[in-house]
Amino acid sequence: MSTYRLDHLFAPRSIALVGGSPKHASVGGATLRNLLAGGFSGPIYVVNPKHSEIEGIKTLRDIKDIPEIPDLTIISTPPSLIQGIVKNAGARGYPAAMVMSAGLGLGTGSYTEAIAQTARKTGLRLIGPALGVLIPRIKLNASFASRLPHTGDLALISQSGAISTALVEWAANRNVGFSAIVSSGENLDVDFGDLLDYFALDTDTRAILLYIESISDVRKFMSAARAAARVKPVVVIKSGRHTQGARAAATHTGALAGSDAVYDAAFRRAGLLRVLDLDELFSAAETLGHLQSSHGHRLAIVSNGGGLGVLAVDRLIDLGGELAGISEDVKKSLDKVLPERWSGANPVDILGDADGERYAQACERVLGDTANNAVLIMNSPNTLASSVESAQSVVAAVKKHRSETYSRKPVFTTWVGDNGPAAAVFGEAGIPHFSSEADAVRGFMHIVRYREGLDVAMQTPPSLPEDFAPDVAAGRAIIQNALNEKRGWLNPMEINELFAAYAIPIASAVLARDPDQAARAATPILAAGKTVVVKISSPDILNKSDVGGVRLNLTSERAVHDATDDILQRARKMRPKARIDGVTIHPMILRPRARELIAGLADDPTFGPVVVFGRGGTAVEVINDKALALPPLDLNLARDLIARTRVSRILKSYRDVPAADEGAVALLLVKLAQMAADLPQIRELDINPLLADKDGVIAVDAQASIAPLSEAIRGSGHYRFAIRPYPKEWERHTTLKDSRAIFVRPVRPEDEHLYPEFFRACQPGRRPAAVLLGDEGIDASVHRASDTTRLRARNGLHRHRGDHRQDAWRGSPAHGSRFLQRRICHPDPLRPQRHRPRLDADEDDYRVWAH
Repeated sequence: MSTYRLDHLFAPRSIALVGGSPKHASVGGATLRNLLAGGFSGPIYVVNPKHSEIEGIKTLRDIKDIPEIPDLTIISTPPSLIQGIVKNAGARGYPAAMVMSAGLGLGTGSYTEAIAQTARKTGLRLIGPALGVLIPRIKLNASFASRLPHTGDLALISQSGAISTALVEWAANRNVGFSAIVSSGENLDVDFGDLLDYFALDTDTRAILLYIESISDVRKFMSAARAAARVKPVVVIKSGRHTQGARAAATHTGALAGSDAVYDAAFRRAGLLRVLDLDELFSAAETLGHLQSSHGHRLAIVSNGGGLGVLAVDRLIDLGGELAGISEDVKKSLDKVLPERWSGANPVDILGDADGERYAQACERVLGDTANNAVLIMNSPNTLASSVESAQSVVAAVKKHRSETYSRKPVFTTWVGDNGPAAAVFGEAGIPHFSSEADAVRGFMHIVRYREGLDVAMQTPPSLPEDFAPDVAAGRAIIQNALNEKRGWLNPMEINELFAAYAIPIASAVLARDPDQAARAATPILAAGKTVVVKISSPDILNKSDVGGVRLNLTSERAVHDATDDILQRARKMRPKARIDGVTIHPMILRPRARELIAGLADDPTFGPVVVFGRGGTAVEVINDKALALPPLDLNLARDLIARTRVSRILKSYRDVPAADEGAVALLLVKLAQMAADLPQIRELDINPLLADKDGVIAVDAQASIAPLSEAIRGSGHYRFAIRPYPKEWERHTTLKDSRAIFVRPVRPEDEHLYPEFFRACQPGRRPAAVLLGDEGIDASVHRASDTTRLRARNGLHRHRGDHRQDAWRGSPAHGSRFLQRRICHPDPLRPQRHRPRLDADEDDYRVWAH
């Protein structure tokens, strides 16, 4: 992605409007009036060959007549003329243009395609077709919105022009200001990835708000979103939450992975905070922008009314927070300054006659209590004390606490029914104020969720077991053989072989074509003292229980023979067109205290492979206890995936049932993610049930659907992944000039502990560029976050005039390895904070580690 020339779009010094019109009902006319009314101070050139003057501005016949190269060119002409205008603008070196005309069409042969291709040839940055851009700071209303919003520090990026205009009106009534409002439209060129990169580096933007309908380039979006979320809060609304998927899924895991659930998993992986409505959008932005994120979820509550505090506690528990305790020393201190009838616990009820002094005394002590992570202070108005004076006392107490400690403990306030004075007091102090206790608690949980997301992304995962070395070649051979036979599903024996290649335990399976073969196949199982399971084997019957295709706990060869005969007859009767291979014979897996789980892979049309985990069984869709994650996974991400399900609770020990081996479950999920990376032909994989107990996990039944890779993009390397996995193909053995043999591989997040030793071993004067992060130590967050180049740029490369820092990753030239280079440049000194380098690092940016 690139911020190249976006400074001309968002900080223009001159503007050309091609298609300006005197008609009030036209886009060109409305845009021109908005440009003039907004008060933009730079020159505005209007191009319209049919009029000599519009709105008091002398018009030009052609863009060639413009006396200078404008920073921003706005195009509002009929669609048939746009490509020619873009071609001429690009040829003259125009840096940026915005298309506001509708009706360009989509897809092959459309105006949209032709215009985008024309702009790309000349480097002209193009946005739209869309509502436009509003930058209140420079009084730029380059849109047909009805008003210019207040100046503020929120950047809004919306895919919908209608939503943009609605948000302008909504925010104006609530005195919410913006650093920029951008309607991205059909993403002719500039898209979400580019805009996130730009506003992540924009010093006038405190938080970024996104309205998303769909994402086209998901890999670009995920990389930009992950980088932006580590710099400042990014809050997102995704519309169409209840839209059904584009196709019916064939497996349980596919059915569980609905489109919106996948978007939710993607936002979580990127560190974005998702909200559901506009009120929550601005509430989250206000909270996250003014407060440091909380490192815990324990909330203390101070209130002058017991009922108000109880309501807040109810909402806190509903949202997954925790009511903090009160340390013994603080409780004794509160006893000295509060009336005897105070609650004596959290919520701290300081009684209805509490004045400003009592509020201050209580707040000072609760703020200093290490037993809580944040404090909510509430007031129910009455005639016994002044609400405004109480608000002023609270502000004074908060300021005193922050001046005396390094703590920036989050503080929230709710003055119920306040008509403005108390809210103004809190607003001046930068303390978030909410109209109800529910909104305040939700604000607290926003920062909790935001911090949890960042913590998960920045954790160093434990190393995978050294003996986990999947036989990728064997897996590829299995799948290719099935594809050669024009099959879309692996048979049970192939699945067993595939799982063996990835060290995934699964019940053994033997194919039997008829009842006699089934009885013979059951003999060794029965001889070992086990019972037998018989299952129908058919690529056209995926849910075996639908046709009575499973028989359990059979104890004799005769029972197996009869069960097989009955299963085959029933299947042929109920599914006469189905292809039936026979039955499979398995040993009965008896683990009385095992938990039934489901795990697998689903295929999302937007984000590609998705890992699914949840409660298993035949009623899995009805129970709908599942969580999703985008691969690749490490053990920390896998554990987080497990923790987001209700079934995770019964993986713990309870009563006389020992805890299941959660580590084995997490490792299995990592293996599935690795399988998706190694074998992109797998489209859906379903393990149901997956049994887990104290002894580990075992797959009882599994299915896998496959499809050939697209010839058009084959060879692009994990092209179906939204986040590129570890590039194992870069690993190599090589020999140095001094004949020493070394193994070179990309660095993994779990290698973090090796960094200090590596840098200490470097010779003086030959320290690698990455050490520029700081001489006092290595910023471990750089590597934990994977997008190393982005974070290295953010975390403090020393800037010197005219200095261009660069890092190079090299493999062995003798082995023809690729050479990757990322350059980190200085901002343009003439436009500080506006002209930024292209930071196009993705998950595939890995530095090389040799040992």
